[in-house]
Amino acid sequence: MAAAVEVRHRKPGTAQDKRKDGRYAGRVRLAIADDRSAGSLCGFVESAVMPGSLIVSDDWSGYASLRKRGYDHHAIAECGDPEVAEEFMPVIHLVFSNLKTRLNGIHHGVSAKHVKAYLNEFTFRFNRRFYPFNAFRLLLGISGNVGAPTFGELYSGEWQHPTFRECLR
Repeated sequence: MAAAVEVRHRKPGTAQDKRKDGRYAGRVRLAIADDRSAGSLCGFVESAVMPGSLIVSDDWSGYASLRKRGYDHHAIAECGDPEVAEEFMPVIHLVFSNLKTRLNGIHHGVSAKHVKAYLNEFTFRFNRRFYPFNAFRLLLGISGNVGAPTFGELYSGEWQHPTFRECLR
């Protein structure tokens, strides 16, 4: 799985500031990566992140070509040290923690066949968590243009879960 999380900043000390440094998660993008190669990972980054953005990642070699692709890349060598990970990438770890809690707690696990649908749902909800009414209106608009699969289509593998740009915003 590949993920990109926009890191935003609040003025430290405000009522909404849960973390002492003011960082919080903005929008999130999730996708299923074919593998951990540079082609898969950088392809995901190019589809989810604007060129010129600062990208903080671990020191995995698959991210090495991001600078050549027009990104300001800052690699952090985690080396399995949780303190280093928490210091430099706390927001992405928080998002993955929320995703795992949702998948295991609400859905009690998901099959690989339908994981894309669950990732799309999580992304949609997460990106609209501050604006629930707008999310509801958008969901009504999307649902009016899509037909639901039959039980047979859903479990035969014929039906592909749609991905809407509106879900990713």
